[in-house]
Amino acid sequence: MSQSPIGIGLIGCGFIGRFHSIGIRSLIKRGLVQAEYRAVCDLDLNRAQSFADAAGVPHVSSDWRDVIDAPDVDVVYVCVPTAGHKEIVLRAAEQGKHVFCEKPLATNLADVEEMVAAVNRAGVNAGVGLILRHSPILTALKVLSEDPGLGRLMTIVFRDDQFFPIQGHYHSKWRKDRSVAGAGTLLEHSIHDIDVLRWLAGEVSSTNGSVRNFAGHEGIEDLAIAYLEFASGAQAQLTSVWHNMLARPSSRRLELFFENGYFHIENDFIGAIHLQTGAAVAEVVTEEQVRARYFELVGLDEGRFGDMLRYSLEDYFFVDSIANGRKPFPDFADALQAHRIVDTIYRSAAAGGDKIRLL
Repeated sequence: MSQSPIGIGLIGCGFIGRFHSIGIRSLIKRGLVQAEYRAVCDLDLNRAQSFADAAGVPHVSSDWRDVIDAPDVDVVYVCVPTAGHKEIVLRAAEQGKHVFCEKPLATNLADVEEMVAAVNRAGVNAGVGLILRHSPILTALKVLSEDPGLGRLMTIVFRDDQFFPIQGHYHSKWRKDRSVAGAGTLLEHSIHDIDVLRWLAGEVSSTNGSVRNFAGHEGIEDLAIAYLEFASGAQAQLTSVWHNMLARPSSRRLELFFENGYFHIENDFIGAIHLQTGAAVAEVVTEEQVRARYFELVGLDEGRFGDMLRYSLEDYFFVDSIANGRKPFPDFADALQAHRIVDTIYRSAAAGGDKIRLL
């Protein structure tokens, strides 16, 4: 007997909501997931209606409670600005609905802990939009970096820069409002980077850092510098910058130094991996090879799923985990650890850069 389609409802039709909406529609249209897109919500009802019209969604509302309470909705996508996440997630958990929530989960650690407790108590699956866990280049890099012949990881140097996302194609004015965003580039953007560092290097034992505000939006830093020490003894430096160069694409540069090896990438999603080991000359894993390795590692047919990389396969893996009763990757537990690290960096910055231990 075939499984009933998973009913999906999406709350928030802004920039990131559009990203997920296109991905969900494409997956359903191609028959890659057994699901139905059943409800859309946005405070701007006209915008919600345009989403619904594009996807043939039957239920449209300006009240997010209508989506959660709909009996034919099994999974709720939470794509509203950060300050609105907690209330929606708590109600979804209360109603026994699975949840996909965009990052960061909340504006502060206490709210994140409450959200994690709620989904655990309800026994629902809860995925989070830490999309770099589904990056082909980072997935391939992680496996390459696990070669025991490399010796111990010594240090990671990570630079992340993008234009301040209140302008350009993001045009998210709420990101300059602390009451909505919670903070600036470290929380709102580089929580991705903190999660990647933990994914690549393991648990963080201590942090210290500083934040600066050049643009002048109260409580919204546009420069953050963090130092992380890992339980393994490795260290990392993260520099996160929001600037005003609209012609410069969002960029992540990552270097990993091992005792016997070195890796370097200039892209966060798809591109080449530069590496050198021992006495060997430098090598390049080409973008085409990275792509092929990624599909092999995640166990998917590139011919069938290849062009879905335009939207990433984040939505596929989340919906598929619900259909097959698996824990989502990444989940709220992963997000909680990233939030705890970010919280210690902010506390260190407030204390003048003092080192704060996590372990």
